[in-house]
Amino acid sequence: MAGTETRDALALPRFDQPARLLIVVAPYYRDIADALVAGATGVLERAGARWEIVEVPGALEVPVTVGIAHRQANFDGFVALGCVIRGETTHYDTVCNDSSRALMLLGLDGACIGNGILTVENRAQAEVRADPAGQNKGGGAAEAALHLVALTRRWGPGRGGIGFRPGGAGDDGSFRIAGTPEGTHRA
Repeated sequence: MAGTETRDALALPRFDQPARLLIVVAPYYRDIADALVAGATGVLERAGARWEIVEVPGALEVPVTVGIAHRQANFDGFVALGCVIRGETTHYDTVCNDSSRALMLLGLDGACIGNGILTVENRAQAEVRADPAGQNKGGGAAEAALHLVALTRRWGPGRGGIGFRPGGAGDDGSFRIAGTPEGTHRA
C-alpha cells in the first residue's frame, strides 16, 4: 500500500537567480486542478521561484503547450498539472499514455518538466493525491521541475552543434568545406 511506505524527499534546490517556471494546467476537474496548483505554487514560493499559470482544455493539450513554450518562450522549467479519471472507454488509456509520453519526449529534448497529471481510477483517489495537505502531487511536480532546472544550471548550457568540430579551422574561425588540399574554399 502506498500510504504505508517510507519515502525520502530531496531538499529543495537553492538558486542564485530565481527560477522561472510555467505551470500548465488542465482544469477539466476544477477542484482537483485548483488543489494541484495550490500545491505547486506553495513549493515554488518556498523555493523563491517565479511562475506563470496557463490553462488548457485537457491533458492532451498540456504537453503541446509545454512544447510551444519550450521553443518560443524563456522559462527555466514547466509544471504539468491535470487529472484523468478512468471512464468506461479506452479513451482514458490514450490520454494517459499520450500525455505522459509527450512530456517525457519533451524532457529528453531538454525541457525541465515536473509531471503532475494524475491518472486515477476514481475521484476519491484524485482528491487524496491532489490535496496539498495530503499526497501533494502538484507540489511534487513542482519539486521535480526545480530539481531538473538546478541540474541544467549546474551542468551549464548545451554544447550545441552535432557533436564534433571540423578540423582545419582558420584563425578567423572559418573552416574548409570543399576544395583542394591547398584550400581556397573556406566558409
